Amino acid sequence: SLPLSYAQERQWFLWQLDPHSAAYHLPAALRLKGALDVAALEHAFNQLIARHEALRTTFVVDNEHPRQIIADQAPLALVVETLNGTPDDATIKAFVEHETRQLFDLQNGPLLRVRLLRLADDEHVLVLTQHHIVSDGWSVQLMVEELISLYGAAQSGQPHALAPLPIQYADYAAWQRQWMQAGERERQLAYWTGQLAGEHSVLELPTDRPRPAEQSYRGAHLSITLAPGLGDAVHAFAHRVGVTPFMLLLASFQTLLHRYSGQNDIRVGVPIANRNRVETEGLIGFFVNTQVMKAEFSSHLRVEALLQQVKQHALDAQAHQDLPFEQLVEALQPERSLSHNPLFQVMFNHQSADKPSATERPS
Repeated sequence: SLPLSYAQERQWFLWQLDPHSAAYHLPAALRLKGALDVAALEHAFNQLIARHEALRTTFVVDNEHPRQIIADQAPLALVVETLNGTPDDATIKAFVEHETRQLFDLQNGPLLRVRLLRLADDEHVLVLTQHHIVSDGWSVQLMVEELISLYGAAQSGQPHALAPLPIQYADYAAWQRQWMQAGERERQLAYWTGQLAGEHSVLELPTDRPRPAEQSYRGAHLSITLAPGLGDAVHAFAHRVGVTPFMLLLASFQTLLHRYSGQNDIRVGVPIANRNRVETEGLIGFFVNTQVMKAEFSSHLRVEALLQQVKQHALDAQAHQDLPFEQLVEALQPERSLSHNPLFQVMFNHQSADKPSATERPS
């Protein structure tokens, strides 16, 4: 009888609340150019699934409690599809979006879906979609890296060189519950409730549209490329004042929110990879957690003091990163509304270059 991790339990609840939502799908699309050995790619996927139990996991309710079920085998047959005519970028994008919106059944699986779109004999698009309950951004990057290694080994007919995994995700889930229930939950909860005590005001940014009664998740994105010199200057200044680039940019973002909202208590959600043990670094699974980073402003606050405040909060948060976000919400009991997220309404995600899905945190 395998319990869910706290993160999985949160996803299970959200899925039951709205099983027709694709908000927690994790898509990845890879453009592959050159000769492709489809049989070797399918073999690589099946080795990956055999290697990571999370990719063979489904979920059931047992005595009113959700449990993990890990299949001994979950063979994957790689589906190859072609589109009529010569597909342009818009057609390819529509295909990818259609695939990533297809719903998952957490009780019956599979929770990894793979499609290969053939554009030409030497050009393909590989579409991977996972449900968040068995994966996260770090896991997607890890999956791609291991697929490359497994595919190369399959093509050459040689054994792969990946080191055996010391544990599986279900081991982590069981350990996490035991550790938190043995007193760690109370220690971390005491820090966060003290840090975030008081009024939980909604961030009031001046927007051109009123806040909807219920969130739709129909967001957009805007990409901005910064000049290389500015990036170098950020790193140099951060080093000079004794903070990381993450801390400097977070403080800058919080200052911007303070200026536009006029509020002095600025709270920002920050995702954290939550893989602070070496055994979890190579696992596909759902580890990511969300922390609330607070900055307090006053008319006399100087930049140097703000940076030191943000630095201390970041270091303290790192030492208390395991408390599940939903348990913090339950303890603080803010006013709940379908129109906004509890405890924070904006997020800041600083991704490092070596692990694009892992939030850079102070070391």
